[in-house]
Amino acid sequence: MVRRELDNEGPDRLYTVTGGRSQSDDPDLDLVTLIVSSAEPVPGMQSEHARILRMCVHPVAVVEISADLGLPVGVVKILLSDLLRANKVTARHPRLTSGRARTQLPDAAILKKVLVGLHNL
Repeated sequence: MVRRELDNEGPDRLYTVTGGRSQSDDPDLDLVTLIVSSAEPVPGMQSEHARILRMCVHPVAVVEISADLGLPVGVVKILLSDLLRANKVTARHPRLTSGRARTQLPDAAILKKVLVGLHNL
């Protein structure tokens, strides 16, 4: 069974990780936004930021980052906002294809159930 980091972290740790913030600065980040690193981790950088930069060498969805870090999506969005503001990552938001109707994205609850199922494998 995969041990999630969150299991050993209480609210105090999450408060510290986010600097006391409870919301992301970027309201456009959603579960399927793809994140790509545009910089390498540097010494002294917050460990969660460094892990995100290492894991996002190739495009990774916000929900996948959350699962890999074992952190709530809201916390990950705050961390990603920091990296976006510092130009350390880029975000690729889902876009409409020209001439096609917008496809309906899966419900967040369904995506979370799929993610839990994958972790249980």
